[in-house]
Amino acid sequence: MTDTSLHYGAPNGLTLAEKNRALIAILSGFALWTGAFLSGFVIAEPAPYELFMAGLIGVWALLGLKIPASISPLVVLILLFNVGGIVSLMTMDNWSSQVIYVAVSFFLGLTSIFFAAVIAARPSLLRVIFSGYMAAALITGTIGILAYFGAMPSADLFLRFGRAKGAFQDPNVFAPFLCLPALFCLHQILVRPAIKSLPYMAMLLVIALGIFLSFSRAGWGLFVLSALLLTAALLISNPSGRFRVRVTLLAISALIAVSVALLIALQFEAVRDIFFTRAQLVQDYDGARLGRFARHWIGYMMATEHPFGIGILEFGEMFGEDTHNIWLKALFDYSWLGFFAYVTLMVWTLGAGLKILFRNRPWQPYLLCTYIIFIGHIVIGNVIDTDHWRHFFLLLGIIWGCIAAENYHQNKLADSQ
Repeated sequence: MTDTSLHYGAPNGLTLAEKNRALIAILSGFALWTGAFLSGFVIAEPAPYELFMAGLIGVWALLGLKIPASISPLVVLILLFNVGGIVSLMTMDNWSSQVIYVAVSFFLGLTSIFFAAVIAARPSLLRVIFSGYMAAALITGTIGILAYFGAMPSADLFLRFGRAKGAFQDPNVFAPFLCLPALFCLHQILVRPAIKSLPYMAMLLVIALGIFLSFSRAGWGLFVLSALLLTAALLISNPSGRFRVRVTLLAISALIAVSVALLIALQFEAVRDIFFTRAQLVQDYDGARLGRFARHWIGYMMATEHPFGIGILEFGEMFGEDTHNIWLKALFDYSWLGFFAYVTLMVWTLGAGLKILFRNRPWQPYLLCTYIIFIGHIVIGNVIDTDHWRHFFLLLGIIWGCIAAENYHQNKLADSQ
């Protein structure tokens, strides 16, 4: 008599246990897809992303999420960075909403640890995460484009100072968010056969137009810099002369296509006026007597006298404008401890990521695009605060997840020898 206890309801030959594992894999993949997707919709705080991710992290922890030893630098430095925030908070007489700010910082740091741990356990989930991120970029980018041209109801909700911001609070967050999907599309265009790259060409045009209509100089610079670095990385990593010629020609073609789309957009007077205003490298509020750059210099001088910081968001109260510089923000809002932890984390991430960047692994395309965008975010951190950007912590999690996956791969090879 055949034992049917494990095969009941499994006509395709899978056992019940195997079916349960498959179902759990599908559900966990969908949950991660949703988390990455929700990172593109931050109109108000707390955003749906926080609420969903809090539940997701809790459930995953109950199911036995393991933190690999290889991401311990990320864990320790994120913890020290946020402890520095508490130190700075203690210098204040009235905490009020600042406690919430510190709590959000802790939570966003936790999300980077979560994504790193999940990717380390199952690198194949990178495809799912990128899929959710891409979907969010297409939707929020389309919203920004339609709103800019007044082609949707309540368009003003998705604009700020006449600039597209999609489902974000600020165009200067909206544009950098779009840059990773844009770069991944460009990567697929450069490495795939022409026919198979057509969907990515269409997506790139939509996302690139969203970046353009944000009129964010940081977003524009990030996209251009990242595209150049990606093209250079592909040319360096592949010795084939034929491949290099192909990548060069495709990169030029992609540049022409995006340029044509932008030229068409510039035919609209409203677009043209804002573009030439925003295209100036230094705006009045940057170079004025107490403009952004002057405040940076004054702030660095002040920071030498305040090792414990000056309190959360106090710089903006003192000068009428936020720091708009992540290094200065770290010094004042997270104390010297938080600053040194943040600098160390950035340097460590760049070094550890670069070490494995060109190794032939299934996750290499995702790591390459994320790493390049991460470099760009460090650069634009000189003119903008990134400590509460949800997607920035996702970038961190992806890179450290790949670092841990590579470490596991190397250990497995060593054990097999």
